[in-house]
This record gives sequence, structure tokens and C-alpha cells, in this order.
Amino acid sequence: MIVVIRTRTLNALRTSLAEAQEAALVARTEAEQHKCTSELANDSAIRAESALEQLHNVALQRAVDIARLEGELEGLRAQSLLDTEDRQALRTLLRLARKQAVRADRVYVLLRFGEVHSVHLTRDEAEIAAEAEGASRNGWVAHSTHGAAPAAAETPWCIHPAKLGETP
Repeated sequence: MIVVIRTRTLNALRTSLAEAQEAALVARTEAEQHKCTSELANDSAIRAESALEQLHNVALQRAVDIARLEGELEGLRAQSLLDTEDRQALRTLLRLARKQAVRADRVYVLLRFGEVHSVHLTRDEAEIAAEAEGASRNGWVAHSTHGAAPAAAETPWCIHPAKLGETP
């Protein structure tokens, strides 16, 4: 079988073949570029996913740290309140100690017929103790070194102020 082809058709086929080969080469080049771009995008996606996992782990660790620190903060607040209460109690005790230190230079000895009955920090406390034992509210005799006071053995109740370390 013999086919007769005109030169013009043959030239057109050759031109068409050259154009097709050129288009195939361009398509192959573009495919390779797209393949490289795809590999880069895939690598970027893998790195992004890895970074996201790391950030998620860091966020979880931070949440645990925050919860622990909040617990510690509550404990420290409670301890601070206790310390404040303790300081207040210590201040109160110090004030009481200072008040008693002021009164500690003298005591009041309650005598009954010249014998020591009890010792008190204030004269009022001594009078209250004597009245609780039946002493009259109006019959007090002041112990004096100047005037002539009745003898202590003859007085039913007597309050004698004494400095600490002194005997009545």
C-alpha cells in the first residue's frame, strides 16, 4: 500500500510534531516544578504539624504549671492570713506583758489579823477578794507608816502595798 502525501501536509505534520514535542517538554518541565513545589509543601505541612504538636505540649505543660502555682498561691495566702493573725496575737500578748510589767513593781498583800491571806496585783483585786471572804465594804484600814494605825493583829482585814522582794 502506498500512500501519497503532499509536501504541504508533510510539512504541516512535521511542524505539528515539533510543536507537540515542544509542548510535551514544557508540560514535563511544569510537572517537575509542580512535583518540587508539592514536595516542599508536603515538607512544610509536616514541619507545621510537628511545631503544632510541640506548641500543644507546651500549652498543656503551662496549664499544669498554672494550676500548681495557683494552688501554691492559695496556700501562701492562707499562710499569710495565719501569719497576720499570729502577729496580732503576739502584739496583744506583748501589750499585756508590758501592762503587767508596769504593775509588776508592786503587789498588794491582803492581811487578816496580821497574817498573809493572799497577794494581788491591784488594790481593787485585794478588796474584792476580802469582800468575797466576808469583809465589810466600808471598814478598810489603810496601812500607814506615818500615822497611828491599829496593830495589824487587831485588824480583821488590811491591805498592805509592798514592793516586790519586800516582806509585809
